[in-house]
Amino acid sequence: MDFFSNSIATLEQALNYSALKQKVIANNIANVDTPNYKAQDVSFQKLLESSKSNQLTAYRTDRRHFPFPNEDTLSSAIFSRPSSYNENGNSVDMDKEMSDLASNQIYYNAMAELISGKFSSLNTVIKGGK
Repeated sequence: MDFFSNSIATLEQALNYSALKQKVIANNIANVDTPNYKAQDVSFQKLLESSKSNQLTAYRTDRRHFPFPNEDTLSSAIFSRPSSYNENGNSVDMDKEMSDLASNQIYYNAMAELISGKFSSLNTVIKGGK
C-alpha cells in the first residue's frame, strides 16, 4: 500500500497554492496606494495544469526521493485581475483583498489539518495502533 501516492501530494500542491495566493494578496495590499498598479490573482486551474505537464526533473540520488517543484510553474499561475480602476489607475479593492485573505487562511488551515491527519494515521500505523 502506497501512502504517499496521491492524497499527500495533492494536499502538498494545495498548500503550495495557498502560500502563493497569500503572497499575491499581501503584494496587492502593500500596493494599494501605488499609482497604476494592477491587482493580481492566482489561478488554481492554471497551477494544476502546468504542474502536471511541467515537472522539473532534478538530480536525485535515489529514485525514492521526491521530485523538486518547478518555480516557473508557480509564477505562471499568477495573472492580473481585470477590474475597475481608482482615479490613480490602481485596481486594488481593499475589501476584496481582505475577504480573499480571510478565505485563503481558512483554506490553508483546512489543508494543514488534512495533511496532519494523514501523518497522524501513518504514525499510528508505524506504532502498531498504540
